[in-house]
Amino acid sequence: MHNSSNQMFIVVAGNIGSGKTTLTNMLSKKLDFKPFYESVSDNPYLKDFYTDMSRWSFALQVYFLTHRFKTHKNIENSGCSAIQDRSIYEDANIFARALFEQGDLNKRDYENYLNLYYSMTEHLNYPSLMIFLRRSLPKLQERIKQRGRDYESAIEVDYLARLNQYYDDWFDNYDKGKHLIVDTDDLDFLENPNDFDRLVTKIFECVDQQDLFYRF
Repeated sequence: MHNSSNQMFIVVAGNIGSGKTTLTNMLSKKLDFKPFYESVSDNPYLKDFYTDMSRWSFALQVYFLTHRFKTHKNIENSGCSAIQDRSIYEDANIFARALFEQGDLNKRDYENYLNLYYSMTEHLNYPSLMIFLRRSLPKLQERIKQRGRDYESAIEVDYLARLNQYYDDWFDNYDKGKHLIVDTDDLDFLENPNDFDRLVTKIFECVDQQDLFYRF
């Protein structure tokens, strides 16, 4: 299912530390779209999860799934153009998969989670555009260290690398509509206005509803 022609719904997707929240914030201001952010500071499971993934993986994934489903539906029902920081599709294709394959989510819980995910996504329209932010492992580590969240210091390098690989797999097989892959290692859209303007132009060229998207 695709979204209606009088509303634009953009998602910014990418690994931990890829710049999703920064870009979501900047694009929402540039385009006058309503932003919807990932639940981080108010997430009751996140800190516990990074100290004991096996204990908290299922609870965390269900929490994120519920939060992102509600956000997705709120965007659809609002009738307003919006931009979302991370999608519900990443929950299953990246994070739940990683936890299952590394042994931190057992098969029974994983299958239960996937059944819930597929039941939910049957009731969702696809975003107008999915923006994939791709960043190398050293750059992700650098960014995570810069923002200084205590609980993120417990993220293991192998876990971050696994997520990056799964993101690449998902990027390469994404089939739910318009999408744009952005390599961000050499981009600084926060500090370099030219980088940001070039990115906005690329996004504009990808979409069908250009009259809803950008005001020159």
